[in-house]
Amino acid sequence: MDIKSKAKKAAEIAKEKGSKGAKSAFDMSKKAGKAIGEGSKVAAAKSKEIAGVTAEKTKVFATKSKEVAAVAVDKSKDVAVKTKEVATKSKENMVEVLDQNGDGILDSTDLILISMKVPGVKVKRTEFLKKEFYKRYEQDVIDKAIETTPAKAGIKAEEIDKIADDVIKFERNAVSGISAALSMPGGAAMAATIPADIAQYYGYMLRAAQKLMYLYGFSEMDLDEDNLMLDSETINQLTLCLGVMYGVASATNAIKAFAKALGTGVEKKLLKTALTKGTIYPIVKSVANFFSIHMTKEVFAGFFKKAIPVAGGVVGGGLTYVTFKPCCDRLKNVLRDTILSNPEHKETEEEKEMYDNIMEGVVDVDYEIIDDREL
Repeated sequence: MDIKSKAKKAAEIAKEKGSKGAKSAFDMSKKAGKAIGEGSKVAAAKSKEIAGVTAEKTKVFATKSKEVAAVAVDKSKDVAVKTKEVATKSKENMVEVLDQNGDGILDSTDLILISMKVPGVKVKRTEFLKKEFYKRYEQDVIDKAIETTPAKAGIKAEEIDKIADDVIKFERNAVSGISAALSMPGGAAMAATIPADIAQYYGYMLRAAQKLMYLYGFSEMDLDEDNLMLDSETINQLTLCLGVMYGVASATNAIKAFAKALGTGVEKKLLKTALTKGTIYPIVKSVANFFSIHMTKEVFAGFFKKAIPVAGGVVGGGLTYVTFKPCCDRLKNVLRDTILSNPEHKETEEEKEMYDNIMEGVVDVDYEIIDDREL
């Protein structure tokens, strides 16, 4: 066979082998594709199976979460109910403790009665004036101040004002420290500290009021240390002081008319009538009602405020320090301008009307109660 024929034969053989190789490769590719397809189907089925299991588990978890949440809500409701019951009980206990005269109403009378039980709140006029004046004046001046009034004894108004400012400063610092201490966290004892806090605050306020009244010429009130229950006349005098301290303008007029009655020698029987059922009594009732409204709100608001740990101490003492002085300054400014302390005092028409009614022993007076309350 010649070379040309051999080459042709070789080309044919190569072609044949190429066709077979291509076919074989095609067959292999086909088989591989089929295998891949089968694998994909298996994988898809497996993925579907896994997805189903996951979905089921998710559903179970969601159901469990819902059940847990329901239990938590129920427990929260139980806690809320119990908390409300405790708070209600605490309020009832506080009302019972604060309602000193047992009439079911919280007002200024209860404040005075509970505050006067604090040791050291009652001030003896003679001892106080001696203590304040003995370093500054001769004994005869001090004796006359006690027998009459500091102003009639010749003690200058500026000197009396200075002592009054010192009194206010001392009482404010004292009550602020105690209020801060009582406002600190106390757990179950907290409800008990609230009446104590109130008693301390108003106790020191009333102690300051007594001292200011004595400095500016008022006679001694019936505050015997052994007398557990104060008489109505004394309670109503102190009620008027609280009214002045909290900006009740009618209480200011009543204090000044009462001072004129004292200064002009009106008999005690007429003064007692004016305070307990006469011309001054409607104003006393107005002040008592004012405190009745605000005590209910503030006592219970104070209870929840004190549930804040540590901060309660800062708030309690801080607020006491801020609020105490303006109240005392208000009373001081009124007392320093009456006939007992200022010979040049000019009375208003309201004062004159009240004084005339005191002199005549008028009862069942119907005044228009005007006030400028600044709580």
